[in-house]
Amino acid sequence: MNTMVISDLDGTLLNSGVRLSEFTVNALNSLMSRGVNFTYATARSLNSARKVTKGLKVSLPVITYNGACIKSPETGEIIEIQGLDGRQVDLIRETLDRFGISPLIYTYLDGEEKVLWQRGTESAGLQSYLDSREGDGRMLPVDSFDDLFCGEIFYVTCIEDTDELLSPIRADLTSEDSLSCMLQKDIYPPSHYWLEIMDYRVSKAHALDTIKKLTGMERIISFGDSINDVPLFEVSDECYAVANAVEPLKRVADDVIGCNDEDSVAKWLIENFNRLV
Repeated sequence: MNTMVISDLDGTLLNSGVRLSEFTVNALNSLMSRGVNFTYATARSLNSARKVTKGLKVSLPVITYNGACIKSPETGEIIEIQGLDGRQVDLIRETLDRFGISPLIYTYLDGEEKVLWQRGTESAGLQSYLDSREGDGRMLPVDSFDDLFCGEIFYVTCIEDTDELLSPIRADLTSEDSLSCMLQKDIYPPSHYWLEIMDYRVSKAHALDTIKKLTGMERIISFGDSINDVPLFEVSDECYAVANAVEPLKRVADDVIGCNDEDSVAKWLIENFNRLV
């Protein structure tokens, strides 16, 4: 039976320094060269994921933006993208305007991926994100709120200092069956809150189903740490939470392994190599 291993990045495969250890890079590359089918699923863009997985030689499709987009890690080619339609975009725009929140808009303009924000409205959390993306050619400031909502939008994110600012927006938008909203605290200091807004079909689980059909994989073993990994665990044949994972994920996991600072995923795969090929 064809087995595929899929891991979350932040808090799972990446250590607290937001990088892959040399041990993990070497171990995973060796495992893949010996026939282990490995890929990752992340809330990051491919651009951002490539930076933190430098040296990792993944060839299977990767899941980005929590499942909104599946791409080739080698060429960057879009394999599948689940965008937002005009009615969904209008609802998001009206709701955010009503609550006075200016978001990040992930969109395609003339075939190029861009991340738009309204200049002069940066919260501390948003500014921290922008600072971390300095030099990223996707970043594009605009002058007005309405200018944000253009192109082929597929992902919307709001970053604020407290969840009180975002919880009412999540409540309003999740009452609309066509949208999915995920509110969580960043695992990295200074730990701002992120509200991610997507089409209701978007999840790591849905994207995984697409990859299974493309690759012919039958058996899935997954690793994660956060609430957005729950859908992935629910459709996996085996699922393992790292020790630093949130409690809701640990409750649905088959087992809990060591923490992300201990190369735990790589070590588990080495120990269980014979079950993977």
